[in-house]
Amino acid sequence: MSLRVVNPFDGTIVDEVPLNSSSEIESRIQFARDAQLQWRKVPLDDRCRIVQAGLEKVRSASDSIARDISRQMGKPLAEAQGELNTFFARAKQAIGDAHSALASEVIESTTEFSRRIEHEPLGVVFNLAAWNYPLLIPVNVIVPALLAGNVVLLKHSARTPLTGRALANAFSNLEYEGLVTDLVLTRDDVARVVADPRVDYVAFTGSVAGGRAIHQAAGKRLLD
Repeated sequence: MSLRVVNPFDGTIVDEVPLNSSSEIESRIQFARDAQLQWRKVPLDDRCRIVQAGLEKVRSASDSIARDISRQMGKPLAEAQGELNTFFARAKQAIGDAHSALASEVIESTTEFSRRIEHEPLGVVFNLAAWNYPLLIPVNVIVPALLAGNVVLLKHSARTPLTGRALANAFSNLEYEGLVTDLVLTRDDVARVVADPRVDYVAFTGSVAGGRAIHQAAGKRLLD
């Protein structure tokens, strides 16, 4: 089965993107899980440098990403290019804030003991991104998550799957693999991934009905 991407302006078929099979979903979740166990050990300075390398790959593909956004969801090309500019600005801000945001917070320190809050990676982050801002919505999850030592499973909107693929491609073939993994899923498969115990966090932007479905799938884990 495949997902048909239709240009809303003229009704032409932009692409047909294969849906992930059950075996592909299983292997990608496990690959992300294994990748995170390595990525969490990487020092923050190195994480910042590697994330920046991924962002530069997005920048090098900016023209094609902007065209694909316009073709997939109808945003004028100039606005798609403007969204790219804001994407890079938000990523730069996240990198600039990383050291202070992730630093230990000392609550109390004496000669006898020290109380502090340590910021540890969560693990695998499942990001469900919406179509209307196909770059700004996921960048708010992907870059902070990676900087904090997590990896990301990215399921983009059914209207904009090419953007999800472009972001995953940009963060592949770096010094560490599996930082961002693209998924193309049915609603049932989304629920399956949410319910998977190897997924540690879900970041969702979408409809009220979609939010209810995510809440229901996540709630089942509390009953296990």
